[in-house]
Amino acid sequence: MDSDGGRWTVFQRRMDASVNFYRPWDHYKKGFGIAAGEYWLGLESLFHLTHRKKVELLVDMEDFSGNKASARYSSFSIDPESDGYRLHVSGFTDGGAGDSLSYHSGQKFTTFDKDQDNWADGNCARDRLGAFWYNDCHDANPNGVYRWGADNILIQLGVEWESWKGANYSLKTISMKIRPVQ
Repeated sequence: MDSDGGRWTVFQRRMDASVNFYRPWDHYKKGFGIAAGEYWLGLESLFHLTHRKKVELLVDMEDFSGNKASARYSSFSIDPESDGYRLHVSGFTDGGAGDSLSYHSGQKFTTFDKDQDNWADGNCARDRLGAFWYNDCHDANPNGVYRWGADNILIQLGVEWESWKGANYSLKTISMKIRPVQ
């Protein structure tokens, strides 16, 4: 929460596989995990935090060799549940990770029991064992299966940020956080 000047509210964190992120819509709506560990704040809370104030997003990540990178977006918001908690993100600044999130902008949130993605052949959450603002399907999968680094046996299932490590590298840590823009 004290990264780059502080005041951040963490809404997503992966770090050790202690929490299963393959969950239904209701869990993603309300939130789960513990704030000190692996965690999802909840879509409804995230909507309220981004509804009336302009906020920015910082995504911090680390690989299993200790390398760190980030991606920053000057504008981040989501719509209400009645519009599928649609994601809006823009204003990318590269902190070494590249931009894997803009591909998801404009998308509704998808879980295995609520398919709102653009994939004509199925449900991305079911296929990729996660939940996210999937398009057709992802360039980022921070809520995917926690795995250990590079693995070409089961592709595109891990905790991924494709523009940094590719589609078959599952990150050691990733966190997504927002703060009001001054």
